[in-house]
Amino acid sequence: MSNYDQNLVASSAGGGDTVAVDTGLRDYMLRIYNYMTAGVGLTAVVAWLTYQLTGPALLQSPLMWVFILAPLALVFFIGSRINTLSVATARLLFFIYAALVGVSLSTLFHIYTSASITRVFFIAAATFGALSVFGYTTRRDLSSLGTFLFMGLIGVIIASLVNLFLQSSGLDWLISVVGVGVFAGLTAYDTQRIKAMYDGKDDETSAGRKSVISALSLYLNFINLFMMLLRLAGGRR
Repeated sequence: MSNYDQNLVASSAGGGDTVAVDTGLRDYMLRIYNYMTAGVGLTAVVAWLTYQLTGPALLQSPLMWVFILAPLALVFFIGSRINTLSVATARLLFFIYAALVGVSLSTLFHIYTSASITRVFFIAAATFGALSVFGYTTRRDLSSLGTFLFMGLIGVIIASLVNLFLQSSGLDWLISVVGVGVFAGLTAYDTQRIKAMYDGKDDETSAGRKSVISALSLYLNFINLFMMLLRLAGGRR
């Protein structure tokens, strides 16, 4: 954010148009972070309430698979239809997605202690915040990391599926370590990419759609970073 302030001061001397662009960019990024933060907060509240209200019953029910698979279907739907959805609908679907993820993550309270979940959550939040600030302020072009990070993400997904059958603790540890690196990199990369997507000429609908899909990207990075850190540092019951 310090770069933003410096750019704002410098542009004030050069002309009002640049100031308007910087102000627009600030508002655009704040809207994205507000959506993302609200989504994470909703997920946390729903996870806790689901754990308190259902206990282990939901975990042992076939209905749990609905709450695990439904968010996957919804995130693909939002991504594929974002250009045709109204801003209000896209925003609503994002929060529905966040709530569904909260139901599925309620299982974590049966596996890890509440204290360790809280501790790792704040570690993940601090890590995410630092990396996002880096992605926003750095002058280094991070686009070259995109392909590498995507390949790493595919590798983590495949290895996780394989380990469902192998149940290897060593492989699980390795997946978690690599996963932290991948989602840490994606946080910085996506922040820079989202910043570059800003166009002061966008109308309210286009800007609103960009805000929702960008918030979804950052939300996914945070949730997955938190999950990987929890697998490494969480205290099991």
